[in-house]
Amino acid sequence: MKIICVDNFNRDTHSDRLVCENIDKFYGEIVVKSLNGKLSGEYSGSFFKLVDDDYKLYEYEL
Repeated sequence: MKIICVDNFNRDTHSDRLVCENIDKFYGEIVVKSLNGKLSGEYSGSFFKLVDDDYKLYEYEL
């Protein structure tokens, strides 16, 4: 599994960012909860989530 950071407001102009890869589900959920607790929030532009290894990151292109 991997941890990614996505736009909290679902704007198409912001690419996904890879934070961590090759993490198991148990520890991934702990890390995501911690990251969202400390670095994310209702008004934050970032939201962290745990996704499968085959998830393709969204990349904004002009």
